[in-house]
Amino acid sequence: MSKPTITLNCDMGESYGHWKMGNDTEVMPLIDMANIACGFHASDPKTMANTIKLAIQYDVKIGAHPSYPDILGFGRRTIPMDSDELTYSLIYQVGALKAMCESFNSELSYIKPHGALYNDMVKDLSIFESVVDAASCFGVPLMMLAHPNTEPFLDIADRYEVPLLFEAFADRAYQDDGTLAPRNHQGAVHTEADVVINQVEQLVQHGRVETIDGQIISIDADTVCVHGDNPQALAILQELRDLIGD
Repeated sequence: MSKPTITLNCDMGESYGHWKMGNDTEVMPLIDMANIACGFHASDPKTMANTIKLAIQYDVKIGAHPSYPDILGFGRRTIPMDSDELTYSLIYQVGALKAMCESFNSELSYIKPHGALYNDMVKDLSIFESVVDAASCFGVPLMMLAHPNTEPFLDIADRYEVPLLFEAFADRAYQDDGTLAPRNHQGAVHTEADVVINQVEQLVQHGRVETIDGQIISIDADTVCVHGDNPQALAILQELRDLIGD
């Protein structure tokens, strides 16, 4: 039986100055898509440049990973913003990464919002539309959470002619409505390798996942995210690489 065609992605370039986050050098060879921070929750120009060069070295697609302006909270806090203010903020961030890519004769392949913004745009269609509006300026797909009810999001994205990439998570627990369990809930983040591998096997082979409350929900994903700061990230990614294939 042929292996399913699904990609692995990881949030990258989230260091800042002398402060280091993640295992980018070790993780990059094991993934297909790198979501590179754009400076509003983490990263700085040199970190962005070095992460882009690393992605180019391993032929990994480069995505922009913008957020609310929340560097103190690592982008995990909701920042109330007017619709146009949010759109302009995202254009600013993605535009910086796109210019940096072009300086290395590379290109921006997609956009994946970070943290609270990523979660908020699934809960609030007006926030989602502001994000799509920004994405439409760059002519690249927007990555969002794969969950059972995607029709309203597809309708908005179609109006702006923005393709959507649907993402599942290897190391996060799901709620019954298909959204991610908040990080402050017990069991929301999977750290055990066998739990992560089992969740991805279910996603890839059967298009389903067991929620934190024991329900089974269907999810149709194009890509799977593994967080590089997971203590067992390297071992998990290697096993997932073997599971999914090149």
